[in-house]
Amino acid sequence: MLFGALALLFLQNVRAERHDSDLMSFVTLPDVRALKWNITHVDRERQAPGYWFVAPYGQIDPEVPTFKFQQYQVGPYIYDGDGMLIWAGSPQFDNRNSFDFRPNIDSNGETYLSFIQSWEDGQPYEKGSGVILDKNYQERKRVLPPGDVHDFNMHEFRLLGNGKTALSCLYRVAQISLADFGRPDERMDVMTGGFAEVNVETSEVLAQWSSLDNIQINESNILRPEDSAGGFDYVHANAVDKNEAGDYIISMRFTDTIYGISGEDGRILWRLGGTKSDFDQDFTFSRQHDCKFVSSDGKTHVISLMNNAADERGDVESVSSALIVEVDTVAMKARVLTRIPRPDGGLTKLRGGVQILPNGNIFVGWSQWGYHSEHAPNGDHLVSAWFPSERFSTYRSYKAEFVGRPTTPPDVVASVYGTSVIDIATVIHVSWNGATDVAGWRFYAQVYDGSSPVLIGETTKTDFETMYIADGYMDWITAEAVDRDGNSMGNSLVVRTQTPSNWQAAGFKGSDNPTPDDPSLVAAKPLKSSDGEGNNKSGGKADYDPSAYADAKEVAKAVYKAYDLLRGVGGVLMLLLTVGTVGGLGVFAYRLLNRRKLRSYEHVPTEEGEGVPIDEIPLRSERPE
Repeated sequence: MLFGALALLFLQNVRAERHDSDLMSFVTLPDVRALKWNITHVDRERQAPGYWFVAPYGQIDPEVPTFKFQQYQVGPYIYDGDGMLIWAGSPQFDNRNSFDFRPNIDSNGETYLSFIQSWEDGQPYEKGSGVILDKNYQERKRVLPPGDVHDFNMHEFRLLGNGKTALSCLYRVAQISLADFGRPDERMDVMTGGFAEVNVETSEVLAQWSSLDNIQINESNILRPEDSAGGFDYVHANAVDKNEAGDYIISMRFTDTIYGISGEDGRILWRLGGTKSDFDQDFTFSRQHDCKFVSSDGKTHVISLMNNAADERGDVESVSSALIVEVDTVAMKARVLTRIPRPDGGLTKLRGGVQILPNGNIFVGWSQWGYHSEHAPNGDHLVSAWFPSERFSTYRSYKAEFVGRPTTPPDVVASVYGTSVIDIATVIHVSWNGATDVAGWRFYAQVYDGSSPVLIGETTKTDFETMYIADGYMDWITAEAVDRDGNSMGNSLVVRTQTPSNWQAAGFKGSDNPTPDDPSLVAAKPLKSSDGEGNNKSGGKADYDPSAYADAKEVAKAVYKAYDLLRGVGGVLMLLLTVGTVGGLGVFAYRLLNRRKLRSYEHVPTEEGEGVPIDEIPLRSERPE
């Protein structure tokens, strides 16, 4: 057994160091390389329950796999509050960039998932889409962008009205007058910003709005009166929301302004921030992201936003912050309710988001390297986490409770290791991608692929992938997931145990290759306790006789050879003969083991446990082809 464990650990270390130490690797999902986390828990007791929803990416544009950016690393992922992987969605969605991956709650209290699948180069060209998944990770809907835009914009996919409509940002190239620059006879090509509300069922555009003819060019903080070349993204829309009254808010990063937009006629109702603010306000913000209604009665709005306070061109303030502000559209005053500075005192120059959790806590995604933090309603810092990798970021981060029920079975890989018939061990790895509340695993083996499964051990789940070491050469393995109450949640397929291609080269000492044991026989073999002295569970000495185990191995070998021979012949008669042979040998083995007075045991398991990517600012971008 020791040889097997050491061999396995060696193989796992080789796998983990194969490319990047900042990524996890798994025996059961060999193509997945999920990002690891660095985590600082300040106050666990006050953290809200829930999982982290992130979508790591290395660069904005579709990426050709390379040595460091290979399948499967980018896309939607779910982790628990200790950084344990819950669901890797990248294989299901082609390792494509995903943005705004978030949980949503319908009118029945059920949580479902949504995200933006990025555009993809190639033939045919794909514009990307808004994807909606149910709790089984099955695609419920796919929302397409309007036909006249380059792609489904990465900044927003906000579901409204119990998921019946959705908001997204729109970018289009248009000409705008330079009259506000004192050049009334000239026009310039710019990238306009706006939003669309669409029908989720049909992708039909129900309402849309554009900065063209609504936001003057002199509101932009990126344009100068002498500019004439064109191609500027002059407002940079990056967030949109809608209240129950039917009005919208939209964030324009390059005007430092949040605009209130009438749902009736599209006129600008008010400006918060920027050079033309309509409010007497006791705070400032700039280069902001992710404005959302926390509450709104049509006259007074509580709004959350990320105050980036910097961009690639320079810093406006010394630290970024999450803001919760109250906006009174009658008295035309705005004030800060809560300000949460970035815990490390740094600046989030790109991206980011702010989420109010059900218990009042505030979850802030600072974006770069996946950095996020959770805070109590009064701003107290409760936890911070970030990717060790500096090659990945996530546009936003979210937290929520969620019950995932994958339709696929658990994944199992079993391998056998050993140097002799006495110390042979079967190492089993199991995981269930997306299952949120697996508490433990039971493992079964069969003497042949049609026989009854025999319980060979069980263990608790402590990580995404669980390792279990069973004594003996176990074949035809099944894993059963159980919940906290011991109820069965689902079973894996029956898998055949993998064996070395050359036993002797793998260190096995014996003229004949080992053959699988009958699990019902090996289950009677006692296990040494952790003190290594052979004490059994009751405290006495185990009376295990190695020669008895060797005898049982010989019986199992005969059973296996009989089955293997008859399996090649086939037919009902052969099946009956096999059952009779196995049954007779089983009785013989049972009597043998009883005569040796071997005790049963409870197996104690061994467990195993973009530069910086950026949202590039196209300061002088041409229209994408």
